[in-house]
Amino acid sequence: MSDTLLFSPLTLRGLTVRNRLAVSPMCQYSSVDGMPTPWHTAHLVSRAVGGAGLVFVEMTAVTPEGRITPHDSGLWSDAHVPAFAEIVRQCHAHGAAVGVQLAHAGRKASTRRPWDGGGPLAPDQGAWQTAAPSALPFADGWPAPEALSLAGIQDLVAAFADAARRALAADFDTIELHAAHGYLLHEFLSPLVNRRRDAYGGDRGGRMRFLLEVAEAVRAVWPAERPLMVRLSCTDWVGGGWHLADSVVLARALRDLGVDLIDCSSGGAVVHRAPEAPGYHAPFARRVRDESGIATAVVGRIDSADLAEHLLADGAADLILVGRAFLRDPYLGLHWADALGAQVDWPAQYLRARPARSRA
Repeated sequence: MSDTLLFSPLTLRGLTVRNRLAVSPMCQYSSVDGMPTPWHTAHLVSRAVGGAGLVFVEMTAVTPEGRITPHDSGLWSDAHVPAFAEIVRQCHAHGAAVGVQLAHAGRKASTRRPWDGGGPLAPDQGAWQTAAPSALPFADGWPAPEALSLAGIQDLVAAFADAARRALAADFDTIELHAAHGYLLHEFLSPLVNRRRDAYGGDRGGRMRFLLEVAEAVRAVWPAERPLMVRLSCTDWVGGGWHLADSVVLARALRDLGVDLIDCSSGGAVVHRAPEAPGYHAPFARRVRDESGIATAVVGRIDSADLAEHLLADGAADLILVGRAFLRDPYLGLHWADALGAQVDWPAQYLRARPARSRA
């Protein structure tokens, strides 16, 4: 069997992940009052059985108002911890590390699920007041958010830290802070959204302040042996917005605060269509990695084992995050290992179905 990068271990701080293939955080819109349900157990544990090295729980809100929809997962209460802990325990039993993506949806909160039509909730559907750096609606027909006060910002820094403590109580191996896709941490970064004139707005340093304070607060309560990650939209794809050069500077500052990996994505601050292609975020991840001296992950349209292996061999990233391909195939890790000729352990219950060429 051949050696591969994709199925080689990755060590970040005290965590060694069995391979470099991770399940990207993907909203399931199936929680009840923030609580994961049997759907989440089936969804996440099956990917651990299926060979993923790292399985991420979906975007998980640090306050009830930080949910995208009423059906999002949450860690704003100690009551959420036991259900997540059981999912983590089961994923660990099948050899996968487990992470949780902590977030606040900002002005993109209070919406309907995609299969319910998407868009803002109506008042009679339980809509709530959203918050953002500035009182600018996301798009035409969306309600205006409330501009966060200084006290409100500090409350949210504390909420992220409190959620991190709960993540530790649930025994998550890593946390990813979601500072991408137009949600609150990204909204503060983007000059397209952040029009503040106080210490949390203005120049790039001011717009970075909120995320840096959140990262510092989370790192302070997150054990030194457990890695901390941040997902960034490396560019807004719009003139006058956040750009890759900004992300390089931010990645250096996050590294200095104890962040271990930048998960490189893009877009979402405003309505805009990115020029998607297989592996299209790889140039962003490579530049952040090369110029910031921090490990990177790449995500976005990675739909073959060969492409994932190439991105690692080319030095674009240290970790591959896969979303939709894992939705199509829960056992993608086993199948991609077979495609690359990598030797991995199959569950004993499934050995009778293992392709003959991979049994050697």
